[in-house]
Amino acid sequence: MALPALCALLFAVVTWQVAADGPLRSLDERIELKIVGSGPSTLTGLLADLGSMAVALPVLAAAIAYALWSGRRRKALYAALAMAAVPALVVPLKALIGRQGPLTEATGYYPSGHTATAMVAYCGAALLVRAKWTMPVAVLLTVATGIGLVLRGYHWPLDVLGSWCLCGMLLWVTSRRRRSSSRTPTG
Repeated sequence: MALPALCALLFAVVTWQVAADGPLRSLDERIELKIVGSGPSTLTGLLADLGSMAVALPVLAAAIAYALWSGRRRKALYAALAMAAVPALVVPLKALIGRQGPLTEATGYYPSGHTATAMVAYCGAALLVRAKWTMPVAVLLTVATGIGLVLRGYHWPLDVLGSWCLCGMLLWVTSRRRRSSSRTPTG
């Protein structure tokens, strides 16, 4: 129960600081402007692309297919619902906060949709597949996505952190739902 509470608290603080132009936002922007463009551009571009729907969604779709094949229909449904919740949560927040991007005048950068997509797709897939190695790989892919987005200048670090917190809560809720549904005979 501590993990979702921590995610909620961090998400609230980060969102407040971004929306209110607080000291964390100023620090966030100074850090980003110092590190943007660091690292090999081909690598950072590939890392950032891990959060695109074209890359992340097929991974989750394969895990959902595996869960369906294994007779875990409800778990597959909750994973699909978690992914459907990503734009339903992220898009309104982007519009409400209206944060400008690091290298553009455009707004709508907080929270990071690519980070949210990566986290829900990869961690959701890991929860469905349930092999020992899947969750560490999912976390690595999610962190790599955030690093790529920040180093490429597509997002501020707090955009990424906010998405991790938001999706941590979302995955916790859906994984709890999955666990409770596994106790029923139709699971």
